[in-house]
Amino acid sequence: MNEPTVLALNSRTREVLAMGREAWEMIGRTPGYIVAERPLRKGAITDFDTTQRMIRLLLERVGVSRFSRPRVLVCVPSAITAVERRAVEEATRSAGASVVRMIEQPLAAAVGAGLAIDEPIGNMVVDVGGGTTETAVFALGGIVSSCALRVGGFDMDAALQGYVREAYGTALGERTAEEIKMAVGSSHPSYDGVSVQVRGRDLFSGMPKAIILSSAEVREALMDQTDAIVDATVKCLGQAAPDLAQDIMYQGIHLAGGGGLLRGMTKRLAEETGVQVKRVEAPLECVVLGAGRCLQFFDTMEHLFLASSR
Repeated sequence: MNEPTVLALNSRTREVLAMGREAWEMIGRTPGYIVAERPLRKGAITDFDTTQRMIRLLLERVGVSRFSRPRVLVCVPSAITAVERRAVEEATRSAGASVVRMIEQPLAAAVGAGLAIDEPIGNMVVDVGGGTTETAVFALGGIVSSCALRVGGFDMDAALQGYVREAYGTALGERTAEEIKMAVGSSHPSYDGVSVQVRGRDLFSGMPKAIILSSAEVREALMDQTDAIVDATVKCLGQAAPDLAQDIMYQGIHLAGGGGLLRGMTKRLAEETGVQVKRVEAPLECVVLGAGRCLQFFDTMEHLFLASSR
């Protein structure tokens, strides 16, 4: 199952009206009493009750009842705090899990990309998700160096909304900003030269307004976020031991996550690091595919999991 982490709630009764893609389609198109909420922001739980309900709905959708008490593996940011980790575990247990294990997202991405992380060879993954960016160097089944940012695709959407508001006095919806990013967004000037018509609401008159956005403007709007991702990658690579850095020069950097689909990201990272950058085969699903493989070989891969807070 592949769904956005969004719930549509009745703000008066807190009743869940929709989840996932159906709730995402409601954003910006509902009466005032219906709100679309993301229970996870920047890799952390912002609403414990809503997160618990979302996990329970996810389990129900894949045919798991509260009586079957499944084992659940949750992918979490490597920068997660002990308090945040405990919140994730408690929310998952409350939703009906009997056993909760957690794995750091870059490790799961490496497993999903088919990298030989248990061998004495250095591999590097850059995972640009919706709320966080994870960069990590692996060897012998563990993370040797890492750098985690609470910056991701959602921050790019917000930055684009802010740019259009400031430059054109026009308000854009969250979904519209994401569509613009996917259509003409980039992180390298070689992808400039196209434009897109955007419709929003004029902040002064309140009337609908159409503007033309060039790809160069969009790249400029996303500059702070893409610069931060590049800086984190360079920092993580600089922390690796010389022998591992030599391995990475040969193996290349593996780019995963939805943010990794941004045009020019592989080219920009390659120019800044001097290392070949390869986008993994399934960037959006890489982390969850790795988690699935860890569940499939639970006993042999248990050493990759974070220790339980209990």
